Amino acid sequence: MALYVAQRNGRAATAEELAPLAFAGYAHFTAMQVRGGRVRGLDLHLDRLRSASLELFGRALPDDRVRSFLRSALAGSPGDVSLVATVSSGEFTADAAAEPDVLVRTGSPADGPAGPLALAISEHERFLPHVKQVGEAAKTYLLRQAAEAGADDAAFVDRRGRFSEGTIWNLAFWDGAAVVWPDAPMLRGTTMGIVRRQLDRLGVHQHVREITQADLPDLAGAAVLNSWTPGVAVHRIGSVPLPEAPSFLALLHQAYREEPLTAP
Repeated sequence: MALYVAQRNGRAATAEELAPLAFAGYAHFTAMQVRGGRVRGLDLHLDRLRSASLELFGRALPDDRVRSFLRSALAGSPGDVSLVATVSSGEFTADAAAEPDVLVRTGSPADGPAGPLALAISEHERFLPHVKQVGEAAKTYLLRQAAEAGADDAAFVDRRGRFSEGTIWNLAFWDGAAVVWPDAPMLRGTTMGIVRRQLDRLGVHQHVREITQADLPDLAGAAVLNSWTPGVAVHRIGSVPLPEAPSFLALLHQAYREEPLTAP
């Protein structure tokens, strides 16, 4: 039976330490898939944790210390796991003197759904969209609303009607010749960052532009991606069907595979 861990600042977390986290909402995190004790895009995960800590708490732990916490958790876990590193500090306080705490937990590895997916359209703008925050009840609420309407998940549009992201996904589109990334405030995922830089290295054309519902019929494909997977096909958004685009999905997965695995 696989053994997984929950560690606070590099040591096994006690029940007393974990209990307050059930009510903690002022925190941020990063999630990754670890294979053979190594991970893709480690620099992007560290950048995310550092920048979010500076924004939320006014201070950040050194990268080498965060990496030591990751190594400690992986040392007590199987080689293939899902890993979440959550950083928190004082709740309901303006005191910036406290050093942030890092909770690292491991669990079963994941690969994401097979797809293709149907996405409902929900108007939603997240607070501090560029920060990967804990909680955010609206995302689960809108996922449930989408499921009740017969969809698999939800895609968000802002008040101007621009697509931004999904509940726990980034959105990617295909115009038949290039990958198109939506232009709107969003969380720029680590997998999205990996795919974008590797597509550049592969010489694949990419564009960033505003995409609205009116643009969907002219697109040649769509996908969602997150820490589980570099691409799951989307066959419908709202009431608009989207064509299958196997070459587009293959490009996303190829780009992801090009990213080297590194040890923390």
